[in-house]
Amino acid sequence: MKIIRFIFKFFNNLRKFLHLIVLLLILALFMASFSAVDIQIPREAALVVEPSGTLVEQLEGAPLDRVLAELRGQKRAQTLVRDITDSLESAATDDRVKLVVLALDDLQGGGLPKLQSIAQAMRKVQDAGKQVIAFGDNFTQSQYYLAAHADEVYMHELGALMIDGFAYYRTFFKSALDKLKVDLNIFRVGRFKSAVEPFTRDSMSANDREAAERWLGTLWSIFQRDVTAARGLQPDSLDAYANNYGAALAAAGGNSARVALDAGLVDHAVGRRAFSRRIAELVHGSADAELEQIDYLSYLNAIRQPITAPAKNNVGVLVASGEIVDGDSAPGRIGGDSFANLVARAANDDTVKAVVLRVDSPGGSMFASEVVFDRLAEIKELGKPLIVSMSSTAASGGYYLAMPADEIWASESTITGSIGVFAILPTFQRGLDELGVHVDGIGTTDLAGQLRVDRALGDELREILQLSVDQAYRVFVRKVAAARGMSAERAENLAAGRVWIGADAYELGLVDQLGGLDEAIAAAAERAGLADVDYGVKYIEAGLSIREWLAMEFAIRAGNLAGKLGLRPQPLTGPVTSRIFAAVEAELAKLASFNDPRGLYYHCFCRIP
Repeated sequence: MKIIRFIFKFFNNLRKFLHLIVLLLILALFMASFSAVDIQIPREAALVVEPSGTLVEQLEGAPLDRVLAELRGQKRAQTLVRDITDSLESAATDDRVKLVVLALDDLQGGGLPKLQSIAQAMRKVQDAGKQVIAFGDNFTQSQYYLAAHADEVYMHELGALMIDGFAYYRTFFKSALDKLKVDLNIFRVGRFKSAVEPFTRDSMSANDREAAERWLGTLWSIFQRDVTAARGLQPDSLDAYANNYGAALAAAGGNSARVALDAGLVDHAVGRRAFSRRIAELVHGSADAELEQIDYLSYLNAIRQPITAPAKNNVGVLVASGEIVDGDSAPGRIGGDSFANLVARAANDDTVKAVVLRVDSPGGSMFASEVVFDRLAEIKELGKPLIVSMSSTAASGGYYLAMPADEIWASESTITGSIGVFAILPTFQRGLDELGVHVDGIGTTDLAGQLRVDRALGDELREILQLSVDQAYRVFVRKVAAARGMSAERAENLAAGRVWIGADAYELGLVDQLGGLDEAIAAAAERAGLADVDYGVKYIEAGLSIREWLAMEFAIRAGNLAGKLGLRPQPLTGPVTSRIFAAVEAELAKLASFNDPRGLYYHCFCRIP
């Protein structure tokens, strides 16, 4: 018994000791998280801005998932626009940063307004007398937009620059669905509401073509204007480059770099080592010097101030990014309930004197849109100014969220409007019959069993769904008329599901001002009486639970240690397969977002990368 008691006491004390060690480790980790990040900015450095994936207003998914993805060797799928603009604006006044290098090979796009925001921040660096140098092995159209605003553009001597304009192509499934004997029961209002056309047609409708020609043409005109002005080219230079590229490539003997040089789109075609020597020369005065550089994310971590007492006067910024879905959702989608809670936080925060809602959404669930709309209206009821700033897309449900605002700001290239509604309900009874699977039974009422996907939709339910869609559309148009101070007839004429570009929406009275997020924040401060005081900008975002925070901190530190030891894993897939998987995942995510409790949607399939 003594031996048993001794063993029990030993293991009990060991257990307590191990618990103490774990607690001490957690405490050390906790304290380390508040210590200064040990990142040194060289006295003379090149700031390297290397965006990866898609430009976004809000990173999608849980922070821990993103950290773990990087630890697995995956490149970042998204880049936060705010991170790039903040780093550039700080670099403009930082004497340690001698020039900025744009490394654009991993950028996959993200919408013209976001590119314009970054270009505007680049100009602040240039206005401070510092150079911005762009380099790419190759350039896509989105990558080149940023490169064109640099002081010098370098491309690899074996690279190519592809300018192909903007396209709006969709895949149509009507014939395939007929062959599969799938019935998609569609209900919509608005002759321009084309979201459901891929399921009801085999080609683009005349109404959709008419609207798309207008907004797509305007988008292309803005792109051409910005790029040719930045490069000092003739206004038709990009049209000529795209339309005559094959002939120009043949004349250059297949040398794509020569084609870009001759067109004046790039300044130099060199290899990577030659480019590095050129940057060393610009920073240190000698091409043979060892180049000192820092990437923009490390730079941000080094310059961002430690936690201090919050400002008493703030403009709060809420980011509404992604599809609008019912219930709760992680960042990157707008959950009706979870986002309404964030709005309530802004409304009830005494330090927030005005709110800017940054919208980058094609819409989604009608019910979730209404839940958020109702909470946004509460901000105004409390006497706080509410300003909406539209990013690349604020269409259909995205526009619905904007209507409670005192002012709506949009970029001239924002895709907006699409004021319409649809419902969609698939049934598979014909395909099941073909397979010899049949459904039979009884119900206690005429409606019982009519919502089964293995039975044909009954006439009465069809009428109910169409009436619901009609009523949802009337609600939308009525709120547009009230919010914009226009007659119901004019609101109806501007609605009908038609997509508008920001410049046209401004002329038509659907938005109040043209400008970016900074201008919207300044307008909110002005309305709140903060223009002449020192105010802060406070982003109101969902916080992490203590468990999530500790797990993320541990993952980050483990990843840093693995990197120092050379143990960081390599990506499992190459760039081509990664893009394929990303495309499939994006399509599945769209399907998952259709969760409105009544099956009614304010949604626009009109995003252009």
